[in-house]
Amino acid sequence: MKISNVVRVFLLPEPGHSIRTAHTAPQADRTHGALREARMLYCAGRRRWPASHSKDHMSATRYLRILLFFARVTLTLLVCDVLLVAIGMRRWSRATRAHRLIGIARGYRRLAIRLGGVMIKVGQFLSSRVDVLPAEVTAELAGLQDEVPAEPFAAIRRLAEAELGALLLARYASFEAEPLAAASLGQVHRATLRAPEAGTSVDDARVVVKIQRPGIERLIATDLAALRMVGRWVQRYPPVRRRANVPALLEEFSRTLYEEIDYLEEGRHAEAFAANFQGDPGVRVPRVLWSHTTRRVLTLEDVYAIKITDYEAITAAAVDRRAVAQRLFTTYLKQIFDDGFFHADPHPGNLFVTPGPAGWQLTFVDFGMVGRVPSTVRAGARELVIGIGTRDAARLIRGYQLLGVLLPGADLELLARAEAHVFERFWGRSMSELRSMHREEMQQFAAEFRELLYDMPFQVPQNLILAGRCVAILSGMCTGLDPHFNVWEGLMPVAQKLMAEEAKSGWQSWLDEALEVLRTLITLPRQVQGLAARIERGELEMRAPELERRVARLESAMRKTAGAVVFAALLAGGVQLYLGAALVPAYVMFAGAAFALGYVAFGR
Repeated sequence: MKISNVVRVFLLPEPGHSIRTAHTAPQADRTHGALREARMLYCAGRRRWPASHSKDHMSATRYLRILLFFARVTLTLLVCDVLLVAIGMRRWSRATRAHRLIGIARGYRRLAIRLGGVMIKVGQFLSSRVDVLPAEVTAELAGLQDEVPAEPFAAIRRLAEAELGALLLARYASFEAEPLAAASLGQVHRATLRAPEAGTSVDDARVVVKIQRPGIERLIATDLAALRMVGRWVQRYPPVRRRANVPALLEEFSRTLYEEIDYLEEGRHAEAFAANFQGDPGVRVPRVLWSHTTRRVLTLEDVYAIKITDYEAITAAAVDRRAVAQRLFTTYLKQIFDDGFFHADPHPGNLFVTPGPAGWQLTFVDFGMVGRVPSTVRAGARELVIGIGTRDAARLIRGYQLLGVLLPGADLELLARAEAHVFERFWGRSMSELRSMHREEMQQFAAEFRELLYDMPFQVPQNLILAGRCVAILSGMCTGLDPHFNVWEGLMPVAQKLMAEEAKSGWQSWLDEALEVLRTLITLPRQVQGLAARIERGELEMRAPELERRVARLESAMRKTAGAVVFAALLAGGVQLYLGAALVPAYVMFAGAAFALGYVAFGR
């Protein structure tokens, strides 16, 4: 039995984890159906794989490469950031963390360029986080925006002609073989429409044609299966498990990816976005040419201009970078609060600055990934923005609650005090000012609210994954455009507008408040009676959450310290036995050491 066959059986995704959408379910079913049949054949005792499954070899190899990379990363982080800290080497761990992260980023970049697909999208997301990740890490990953290798033109042409039902030069007057841009899921070529179809304007004839990469659905299925396995590993780590349902988040990401490779849907998204900004001359959206569009080929008006991260070109075009950052920020606030429909993939390859005689425009392309804001999320976001604009910690926490980002049992009083302190000490400062703060000031804040910082009572709801990803990328891009970008000032006009709308409907708010007070008064006698009954039965309990947390943390630290000591002893004993050629006892001790390491990393 070949090792690749064993890998294929035991590492390929379970059939039950297939992704289904209205447009891609048949392909996903075919892929997982083949894998399911392969597993059943092996389990039935067959010695030879059928020829029909030989094409799965590359998927199995790709799957294994992704798993091995993340396994190495996980092991490195466990040893350096968990185990060494537990045994008293915290200072060394912190001193080497930047070098460690750069090494991981460099390895991920090589993997993403080699494999493409979903790996590129994840890397592009991380490369935009200049606000939270070290500059060396984002610089290492930034090349993924431009280094995605293109598909051979012959393969692209075959797919496009099959989709359009005609030769390319029968549908277009000209078609450039060299791609204008290569993305993770498709690539873009410049072309020219034939005169009768283009209209009278020369500009109308210039188009870009986005063509899906051949076999991309199969690559997505493989990559997502590997990421689900990694997600199950991460979910076993208690701090992560408390704050996020990683498998559910990955399923939401998977659904979005499968929607992104349906170009008919992307065309409809582009038209909806253009309609929302129809009266705004500062925002531009390409026109969709439906006569040349199918599910895997999308033809759009050519609107490519200065890339939003090409800071030198923006300055050379006499465009104020601070104005670009502000327009980008306010445009997204409108999408979220007014339209409830937003462009969810604002990485640098999808945003351009277009200079013109009447002023510059902010141009959006690639509407494959969009998000919708439900009314409940919009209400929570309103409370959040008003709370920030008015420095009202209570409203801010109410926004957290409406958004569902607080963990059950979160200490709301302590959180309110911390938020009030943040407003007092940090409100109004730009990102550059926050970065240049004195270390003592940050240490003082950390010491005062160490319980809150340790617990971090926040979680990631599934319905906020796209909005959270979008806000994260947006934060990094605005900071890159303007290092002095001030998010507080950017939010103030929106907060004032929301408060004005709230004031107009103030009578309704007063009525709701009065009804709530009335309900409380009606139920008060019954609550008092129940409390008295519990006191008589001796069932009343007094709780001190902060004390309980400290005791639990102390017990956990003692258990993990003991586990680290056991790990070190077993590892040292195993090495001695191995050097003495006592292999079986050495392997037993190594297994015990691995178990102790797992307890230190994942034990509660």
